[in-house]
Amino acid sequence: MPVTRWQLQEAKQQFSRLVERARTEGPQLVTRNGKEVAVVLDVEEYRRLSTHGGDFKRFLLEGPPYFDGLEIERSDELPREIEL
Repeated sequence: MPVTRWQLQEAKQQFSRLVERARTEGPQLVTRNGKEVAVVLDVEEYRRLSTHGGDFKRFLLEGPPYFDGLEIERSDELPREIEL
């Protein structure tokens, strides 16, 4: 889903529209001087993200279901030599 970008000045002037689009269309990205500074989210999306994303350790232990049975092999090669 493409994220809609808003310049900060436009976001301030059309805040109600910005919030409504966050509710109906998804996250809205706010920029200032061309740099990304904020994202406006629907409150349900925020709660979903903050609830599941709050426990990083649990996330790593549970892992996504599509990684079940994934085997990761570590290389036996020695690291390259560097001069200090």
